[in-house]
Amino acid sequence: MAETAPVLSADAVDALAARLRGAVERPGTPGYEAARTVWNAMIDRRPLAVARPLGVADVQTCIGFAREAGVPLAIKGGGHNIAGLAVCDGGLLLDMSAMRGVWVDREMQIARAQAGCLLGDVDQETQLHGLAAVLGFVSTTGVAGLTLGGGFGYATRRQGWTVDNVTGMEVVTAGGEIVRASERDNPDLFWALCGGGGNFGVVTGFDYRLFPVGPQIVGGAVAWSGGDAAAVTEMFHRVAAQAPPELTCVLVLRNAPPAPWLPKEVHFKPVAVVVACHAGALAEGESLVAPIKSFGQPVGDVMQRRTYVSQQSLLDATQPKGRRYYWKSEYLPDLDPAVLSAALPHFARLPSPHSAIFFFQLGDALALHAEDRTAAGNRDARWVLNITASWEQAADDAANLGWARETWTDLRRFSTGGTYLNFLNADDGEDRMRAAWGPNLDRLAVVKARWDPENLFHVNKNIRPRPLAVQ
Repeated sequence: MAETAPVLSADAVDALAARLRGAVERPGTPGYEAARTVWNAMIDRRPLAVARPLGVADVQTCIGFAREAGVPLAIKGGGHNIAGLAVCDGGLLLDMSAMRGVWVDREMQIARAQAGCLLGDVDQETQLHGLAAVLGFVSTTGVAGLTLGGGFGYATRRQGWTVDNVTGMEVVTAGGEIVRASERDNPDLFWALCGGGGNFGVVTGFDYRLFPVGPQIVGGAVAWSGGDAAAVTEMFHRVAAQAPPELTCVLVLRNAPPAPWLPKEVHFKPVAVVVACHAGALAEGESLVAPIKSFGQPVGDVMQRRTYVSQQSLLDATQPKGRRYYWKSEYLPDLDPAVLSAALPHFARLPSPHSAIFFFQLGDALALHAEDRTAAGNRDARWVLNITASWEQAADDAANLGWARETWTDLRRFSTGGTYLNFLNADDGEDRMRAAWGPNLDRLAVVKARWDPENLFHVNKNIRPRPLAVQ
């Protein structure tokens, strides 16, 4: 006889609400639909209740409630995960969006950010002091998911993964204990949280090491007609190969969005775009991006002196909430001209005006540490290939999923064998988790057994607890 899934009664939800400072939403209440909706419209899940904690005590109460009720527990930071890991069916959704405080210690160059923060929240506060954390490329992404998955951005070439620059975390464990995780305090938990995803506890606060940058940098984007893509990729390869760590380059092959900096006659037509960010001396940055700006006949150019905050939100409009998204991704050991050439036929048959092929530059600082310094690993990665299918209607699912999978099947031959945890889809299984964590996966399973032996935190790319064998 099949087991019956636990059900939350109205009385149980009322009792939880009475114990929290934050609000509780349930089906039929005004905030429920917005709370359960995430960035990727392919994800349509319905939790039995949504709790919005206002502090750590609320988080602790919700964890205890889910554990005792035996229902799934999902944790939503920004809700930007491609696989929809922020929301569950038939359980309790812990929506951290009310916890968005950021405190900057200018002298120590440390920022403490609550787990509901978006990247833009941290950038706004740290840039008041001419400082920045290592964060991602879209300002509406949540810091929690980005960080727990490893994290990379424009500063990775100089500073490493996001988790290479985290000094500590405040964590509520499966047992409801509030602990600090750092290299000194609970170092095994800290190691696992630095790239192991949401498997080990609910992180309520992150301490980020900051570095001087801005407020002005040299950055932006230059676009060329798709007919020039082959020549643009050759130029891009040359510039990127010579770029110092202060300069990070991104190549985007897509159809032109209706952006104001692009003429109307190229909207929705193929374009090759180079995005760049130089966070060193302004004059040096202008010199380094000059070969990009002067190449060929661009159809649009917004590469200039700008604020770091504006650079961090430059790609936001390409990733709006409410579209259907499906990604396939690989780490690359270098930018072999052959992979650029192989990408062009797939670029020529984009099935949607919103889909794209991205090449993000990494390398340099990643290789300064041992592979097992953090759970994120993959320190041989010098590029990220991300194949991003994006479309509007469910009727177009098959065409867009097919394009992404076929493009990935062709281009993955250039991979290091590794992939980025945060870019894994809902249908990516244990083999892809092994690609993301490599040999670190076995150690993660041991840490999981210590901190979450009952696997309360399983609405994620789940690691099965495996105690260390007795010798």
